[in-house]
Amino acid sequence: MKRTPPKGRAAPAGPSQRQLRAGELMRHALVEILREEEFNDEVLVGVSITITEVRMSPDLRHAVCFIEPLGGEHAGEVVKALNRHAKFLRGRLGRTIDMKFTPDLKFLHDETFDEAARIGRLFDDPKVAQDLTPQPPSDSWKDED
Repeated sequence: MKRTPPKGRAAPAGPSQRQLRAGELMRHALVEILREEEFNDEVLVGVSITITEVRMSPDLRHAVCFIEPLGGEHAGEVVKALNRHAKFLRGRLGRTIDMKFTPDLKFLHDETFDEAARIGRLFDDPKVAQDLTPQPPSDSWKDED
C-alpha cells in the first residue's frame, strides 16, 4: 500500500535517504568487485570503469548503475558487456552487501561528462565569451543633450 502524504504537504521530490544510502553502498561494493574480478570478456579486459552513481528503486530491488569507461572510449560496448555480466555481478554483490534483497542491476552510460564537455566548448566559443565579459559603461547618455 502506498503512503499518501498528509494534507498540506507535498510528496518528496527526489529519492529518500534510504535509497541514497543503499545506492552508495552498492556503488562502493561494485567498485571493489570490478577492481578485483577478472572477466573473460575481451571488451572488459584492461578497461578501467568509473561507477559515477547508483540509483535505487523505492523498494530497493532494482539498481541503475551509471558508468563511464576511462577515456570515454567504447562506452556502448562496455555497457553492453556489463549488462551481459549483470547476473554474475549480482551474485558477487549478494556476498558482499548486507541487504535483505540483492537488487537487479542495469548499467547505463553516464552522459554527464559529455554534457559538461559540450557546455565547456560553448563557453569557449568567442560569440558566447563576448556576452560573458562585462562591458565598460558607456557614456552615450551624455550625448543626448
